[in-house]
Amino acid sequence: MSGGEKSENEEDVKKKPTKGEKRRGRSPSKREPITDIEDIMFSIDKVQTMRSPLLDWYDLSHRDLPWRRLDKGQPETRGYGVWVSEIMLQQTRVQTVVEYYKRWMHRWPTVQHLSRASLEEVNEMWAGLGYYRRARFLLEGAKLIVKEGGEFPKTVSALRKIPGIGEYTAGAIASIAFDEVVPVVDGNVIRVIARLKAISRNPKDSKLVKQVWKAAAQLVDPSRPGDFNQALMELGATLCTPTSPSCSTCPVFDHCEALSSSKDDSSVLVTDYPAKGVKTKQRHDYSAVCVVEILENQGTSELKQSSRFLLVKRPDEGLLAGLWEFPSVLLNGEADSSTRRESINSLLSKSFGLEPKKNFEIVIREDVGDFVHVFSHIRLKIYVEHLVLRLKGEGSKLFRKQEKKSISWKCVDNKVMSSMGLTSSVRKVYAMVEKFEAEKISPSPAVATKKQRPTSTNLSCRSC
Repeated sequence: MSGGEKSENEEDVKKKPTKGEKRRGRSPSKREPITDIEDIMFSIDKVQTMRSPLLDWYDLSHRDLPWRRLDKGQPETRGYGVWVSEIMLQQTRVQTVVEYYKRWMHRWPTVQHLSRASLEEVNEMWAGLGYYRRARFLLEGAKLIVKEGGEFPKTVSALRKIPGIGEYTAGAIASIAFDEVVPVVDGNVIRVIARLKAISRNPKDSKLVKQVWKAAAQLVDPSRPGDFNQALMELGATLCTPTSPSCSTCPVFDHCEALSSSKDDSSVLVTDYPAKGVKTKQRHDYSAVCVVEILENQGTSELKQSSRFLLVKRPDEGLLAGLWEFPSVLLNGEADSSTRRESINSLLSKSFGLEPKKNFEIVIREDVGDFVHVFSHIRLKIYVEHLVLRLKGEGSKLFRKQEKKSISWKCVDNKVMSSMGLTSSVRKVYAMVEKFEAEKISPSPAVATKKQRPTSTNLSCRSC
């Protein structure tokens, strides 16, 4: 999958001549970058001379990855394995995926095995990988395949009917596992072809992407379509990278018009192609999270004896659908402690019937700290508090009965918590509370007399 690109700073943009200024300063004899993306197709001769060196390079230099070792003699098993790998690789680095993939395939080696899993089991296996909707799509797809007879789809048209499988993933599975002669286009392929043809367009331009698909279809080798598609993606991932291309070792460098332009004009760089995309501005959100710990032993002050934590299940649609988390509320912006507590109190009252002083007593309530969790499109600041309470009367009957459309919740102990498929942000919250309480019990000599302060950290990651 394609990697991130560094944006130029403002000073560099001001000093660097525009593409139009570059063109006006060149002699007419020098080759101009292609601006008409209709001119993206390759000649028949060039197609033939590019296929062999690219495949030879791939045979010698490709990375040894577990999904590439799947037995070609078992196409259905191979198709399932490629499907799992491609879904995991969406928006996630290869190095991160490898161990997740091994564990997944060990537990669910076939689509039939996966179809018998529960969503909670799948989320548990996926925990920490991010973009959890991908896991749900795999499970839903497996159940659909088994429901319709259990035969794994072999063509792009059949694969596109499976939830979560788009044009790219369908092409990858069909070509790699079943030798269908179809192209595959991801960010790596767009970058490679844009440089081969010296196209200075935004790589996300819909017209450019459409033309790249046509060019990729023209290039794909009919005798080894899967290997060729992997070779083109591997080239973009390892040599023709966004910021540091290794042109001297590229198997098709003599066909690269971006490289040719850079040799003709020192002001032109290979990395000018394709143009740098404009990054979408992240939305800033704020949330208050309350780790509610319920003491079960009446009349004891020992917090570590017997307690459970309240977890709520997110809605089945939307961000982090169906996953478990601590009770939380979205805030209108930065908020002080009293405002956050008012919001949390309202949530506990409306959703669980928990009323301070009325049906529970507060043993401990304190602010733990805050951190920033970064999604692809949201920068979420999370305020964390720890509320230890003891229920009054018959605690098991104090929570209001759940109606069909009400919030789903459960109480779990430490052991269950550690085995659940929780998101990285939920685990971060829990770890902050544990560390905060541990430091209160055993403060270091240097800070033993100082007042405990909430901690503030930044957490930047792929996804939640």
